Amino acid sequence: MNTCGNCTSCSSADKVLENFIANSEVETSHHRVKSQSPKCGFGLQGVCCRLCSNGPCRITPKAPRGVCGANADTIVARNFLRAVAAGSGCYLHIVENTALNLKKTGENKGIIKGVDTLNHLAEIFGINEEDTHKKAVLVSDAVLRDLYKPRYEKMELVKKIAYAPRVKVWEKLDILPGGAKSEVFDAIVKTSTNLSSDPVDMLLNCLNLGISTGLYGLTLTNLLNDVMLGEPVIRQAQVGFKVVDTDYINIMITGHQHSIIAHLQDRLLDEDITAKAKAVGAKGFRLVGCTCVGQDLQLRGEHYKEVFSGHAGNNFTSEALISTGGIDIILSEFNCTLPGIEPIADEFEVKMICLDDVAKKANADYIKYAYEDRELITDNVIEEAIKSYSSRRKNVKISIPMEHGFDDVVTGVSENSLREFLGGTWKPLVDLIASGKIKGVAGVVGCSNLTAKGHDVFTVELTKELIKRDIIVLSAGCSSGGLENVGLMSPSAASLAGDNLKEVCESLGIPPVLNFGPCLAIGRLEIVASQLAEYLGIDIPQLPLVLSAPQWLEEQALADGAFGLALGLPLHLAIPPFITGSEVVTKVLTEDLKDLTGGQLILEEDVMKAADRLEEIILNRRNGLGLL
Repeated sequence: MNTCGNCTSCSSADKVLENFIANSEVETSHHRVKSQSPKCGFGLQGVCCRLCSNGPCRITPKAPRGVCGANADTIVARNFLRAVAAGSGCYLHIVENTALNLKKTGENKGIIKGVDTLNHLAEIFGINEEDTHKKAVLVSDAVLRDLYKPRYEKMELVKKIAYAPRVKVWEKLDILPGGAKSEVFDAIVKTSTNLSSDPVDMLLNCLNLGISTGLYGLTLTNLLNDVMLGEPVIRQAQVGFKVVDTDYINIMITGHQHSIIAHLQDRLLDEDITAKAKAVGAKGFRLVGCTCVGQDLQLRGEHYKEVFSGHAGNNFTSEALISTGGIDIILSEFNCTLPGIEPIADEFEVKMICLDDVAKKANADYIKYAYEDRELITDNVIEEAIKSYSSRRKNVKISIPMEHGFDDVVTGVSENSLREFLGGTWKPLVDLIASGKIKGVAGVVGCSNLTAKGHDVFTVELTKELIKRDIIVLSAGCSSGGLENVGLMSPSAASLAGDNLKEVCESLGIPPVLNFGPCLAIGRLEIVASQLAEYLGIDIPQLPLVLSAPQWLEEQALADGAFGLALGLPLHLAIPPFITGSEVVTKVLTEDLKDLTGGQLILEEDVMKAADRLEEIILNRRNGLGLL
């Protein structure tokens, strides 16, 4: 462990970042994680209930039931369902705002940058309309209509966008979702005091929420953003703290809702705006990516080269990034915007503005985003950025570790750009898997946390072990931010792969870890899985494909995980999601689910044992397909 004064900080897979934090006088999450130990055993097992004034109740061998009579199985399942519902609600908030922004773009005849994606969605939805802007409105309305249905009306788009064999499984289990927002509402009702006590029913409800989370909050959010903001293009990009250019006014962006900053990112390139920056001594403006909205902008970076400087890092990099002094203003619109950045922003005189009240920070100005007001909002942000730059640069010391990061990260990977890279078909990838050059595919996805061996440590170590075994890794989420900042998404990382995978990577000029971008892009991995399964004429659980969210963090990750389990995929977690206090819940998720959806939760805190388990599953599935 490193020391910083009298404080200790947790380890990080990113050693440059770790050393920077250790030598900084600024307190970050990396320091506070130590002061929160030891953890509450009841909370870790999920056997604490505080839903009524008879509690909080804690389940122990001597007290196996709460005051109301609820046992560990009920309490654990109830807590888990409530968390999944909250996570699902977060993603549905994102897709709702995205669909509303696309609808307004269509109604106001704004620029549609992804016409091909719009046409593809219209075809899937059965929309016949020649006018591009009217088509955008109709596509948006179809999404919003499904979100707003009552629970007793099934969403219409599920069967149109989901893989048909999966839909049959979901119908058999009766977990096809009704109106997505209503499903979240009723899940919260179900988990209230003295209502449901059936743990299996509540776990099936989690799968129901996972489906609407994955297909709408993940998959459709990506595709709607593609329509408005441009489709991903594979390219090389710069990452890490080195992306911060102090000759510019640097706007750090955090959150998940890329469409909310769309007008700003285009306006920053206009000559009159650049002139304003030059008038105060800067060359212009730059957007610095942090958290998933930065990953999303990086994903589409081919369209925004002039204004997007690059992605600096994931959520637990953000505090250190601000403390470099190179950030002039912070613009946030959703979560992964840590409360811990607030005192650091104050210390370094960094203005904070929030565009969505769900992410309102205590010391941030709140400007309610509305499409109709986008020009005024953009003007306001630009003026505040100029003021902040002008006032703080003469007072604040800037110290940016330019050795942090890489210059050649491969990004812009999506279901379409990857298929096009392979020649417009999945056949080359299938052939490589069939020949054994690529043993299988692992999605290492999701968040970053500080408790699974340290910041990104489990994620990086597991990924290195998987590629060493000729298993190609696809990543989306804060995991991507960690993996790219240690070089695993640069072509030179091929040297760390097994002989077969190394040969493939070097011949194609790609890294063994492919960057799909933000956590929302987990939905893109679902599209890849569905298309591969369709190409082979099999169901998704038969693919040599596994998932790991080793350092999951938030309730949104649990909703993501519920989607993966509904798809029939094995899902590894390094830290249990507060369920181990219930034998029933643990058994259903780790064993019984295989007979329902084909999915399975794998709980393993040891990197090598996790890699062994995931490789074993891949080998078994290869055998099932007749592959040696």
